[in-house]
Amino acid sequence: MSTPAPRPETYEPDPGRWCTLAVCLAVGFITLLDVSVVNVALPSIERSLDAGPTQLQLVVAGYTLAFGLVLVPTGRLGDAGWRRHLFIGGLVGFLLTSLAAGLAPTDDALAVARLAQGVFAGMLNPQVVGLIQQQFRGFERGRAFGLFGATIGVSTAVGPLLGGVILAVAGEENGWRWVFGINVPIILVLLPFAWKYVPTSVRKAGPRHLDAVGLGLIGAATVFVMYPFVTTSGVDDDPARWWGLVVAAVALVALVAWERRYQRRTGDAVLDPGLLRTPSFRNGAILGAAYFSGFTGVFLLTTLYLQNDLGYDPLAAGLVAMPFAVCSGVSAWLSGRLVHRWGRSVVVAGLVVVLVGMVSTDLAIRVIGDDPDLAGPVMALTLAIAGAGSGLVISPNQTLALADVPVERAGVAGSMIQLGQRIGSSLGIAAVLSLYYAGSAAGLGGAAATGRALLVTITLVAVALVVSVVDLRARHAAGEQPDTNSGATPA
Repeated sequence: MSTPAPRPETYEPDPGRWCTLAVCLAVGFITLLDVSVVNVALPSIERSLDAGPTQLQLVVAGYTLAFGLVLVPTGRLGDAGWRRHLFIGGLVGFLLTSLAAGLAPTDDALAVARLAQGVFAGMLNPQVVGLIQQQFRGFERGRAFGLFGATIGVSTAVGPLLGGVILAVAGEENGWRWVFGINVPIILVLLPFAWKYVPTSVRKAGPRHLDAVGLGLIGAATVFVMYPFVTTSGVDDDPARWWGLVVAAVALVALVAWERRYQRRTGDAVLDPGLLRTPSFRNGAILGAAYFSGFTGVFLLTTLYLQNDLGYDPLAAGLVAMPFAVCSGVSAWLSGRLVHRWGRSVVVAGLVVVLVGMVSTDLAIRVIGDDPDLAGPVMALTLAIAGAGSGLVISPNQTLALADVPVERAGVAGSMIQLGQRIGSSLGIAAVLSLYYAGSAAGLGGAAATGRALLVTITLVAVALVVSVVDLRARHAAGEQPDTNSGATPA
């Protein structure tokens, strides 16, 4: 008589899961908002603290770099049963470092505070992804990730507007301090809800390895790739800085060798080869890294162009990006339903629309030149097109990438995806700022310098589109159909 197959564990929905999601979305919003809210404040920071291009790039890219580097180890700790502790501790740390950034007396102190702020943001976000994966199944999970994707898109796009409002109310001289300080009252309100609704996790037995060497090699590779861009401030910089790319290549080779060895020995490598061998996860992670490396820099570039070159005040510059936020939020909300029916095709369509919007923005800037009366309205329209496409990219890609990942690996898988996104953002920001400032130093007009830097973002989004098309063709070749229960594997 044959032994009956073991029955899958029964999934019992947590009645408080939607309250948990609300807390997660609020935390995701404020941590990702800080990627872009600083954009409109850069000219004010430059004047107030006498900061140079290198310091300004560290204020922006340093946050996203630190954010990315702690994602995987804290995601792994969350999966091991420390999710609630990391969530609450991360909120408190983010509050304190936001206060430190707002009170920073020098540009160097601000850069250090932003690095620390990024560490706590990186501690929080894997717990957000892990909680969504843990608390939801099937269609509900698609809806939850759709709302999370909308939060990512809206927070990134609405940052310049919110920063502009704060500067308009508090004044441009020291209003930039409130761009960071505004996090303090928000977190004070959030903390009691987090304490109540973030569930306690069961700690898993056994040793926990954090793979410090692997993390260090990732950091070294990223820093040395960024170095040539962050240290440039004009056309006469020392070309020897480009040797940083050679060091980065060596670090990457060492990283691959180390990760293979460490995974065989402990099973806890930062870049889990088992997950990377899963095609849906691997393609989604690569796509996300390429997309965020191009997508994030657009708002920074357009804000600098509008403020530095066309004389817009911070609020007016922020309003230009508002249509992107609105369209991105609406399409991301709809994408939670669309992805279960159309799968990767939704992402391909979204990327095509984003490219149309970005190319249109580039052409508009080059044609209009430095005419402030036309630039703002036309750019608002072209960015709205890009926003409508962006909402169809972020959350559907997240859902598809995690579809075949077991729930117990949700935190580390989500961390790996966000690691690629944050490192991509750091590199993209460093590259576009380098080109913009170098163009300005070379005497190019604002439109020419901005247009040249926008070509980097367009190229990177095009790379994401190629990856998405390759993945779609592979799925069709395998006879795969969109999975209406994507990610519904019982825990």
